[in-house]
Amino acid sequence: MFGLDEKIADFSDGTTLIVLIAVAVLLGLRHATDPDHLTAVSALVSSGRERGARAAARLGLLWGLGHATTLFVFGLPIVLYRAFLPGAVQEGAELAVGIVIVGLAAWLLLRWHRGVFHPAHHEHRAKRPGMRTPIQAYAIGLVHGTGGSASVGILLLSAIDDRLVAVAALAVFALFTAVSMAVLSTGLGATLGTGFVHRSFHRIVPALGVSSMAFGVWYALGALSIAPYYL
Repeated sequence: MFGLDEKIADFSDGTTLIVLIAVAVLLGLRHATDPDHLTAVSALVSSGRERGARAAARLGLLWGLGHATTLFVFGLPIVLYRAFLPGAVQEGAELAVGIVIVGLAAWLLLRWHRGVFHPAHHEHRAKRPGMRTPIQAYAIGLVHGTGGSASVGILLLSAIDDRLVAVAALAVFALFTAVSMAVLSTGLGATLGTGFVHRSFHRIVPALGVSSMAFGVWYALGALSIAPYYL
């Protein structure tokens, strides 16, 4: 984002393992703060009952692990052989990311419309089963990980001459992306669980849902080259 990946990679001389790992960690941490990730995690955490810090951390970690899985799987051929997915497949993957964000936002707004987030329903909601299963969170992460927002980081890692080191750096990159997403989700869940925000959440949901849906639509249109990307 805005050349930050390249600046981080400039710290690496391409030979020192510790420096390469540090760069991979920083790339993973930075990658988790991409707007599409923040939007998806916000909608994902807010759309279920997982608004406590611990539950949000678990949800974010599972989402991040799904993301890290596809990040590693699709990044491995690039790091080893500079083999990229066909353009049409990459476009479809980015489009899928936009659709996922729109879907999460729509689900959030639908639950708000049903009054799920109103204070009067807090006690009833607490007795209901979780709205987001671990498999669902992991699956959403798998789909989101197919997007190309990490392509710059993977390309930088692919420049490493030692293939074994490059694969290790890619694994660290993917791992710390997942860890960062868990941390971000923890912070979001803790924030949403605070007294004032918790009581006022039903007023916040419409703005969060509409902004997330608008971002998802823009992201999908960008994947189709109908709207410009500025990430």
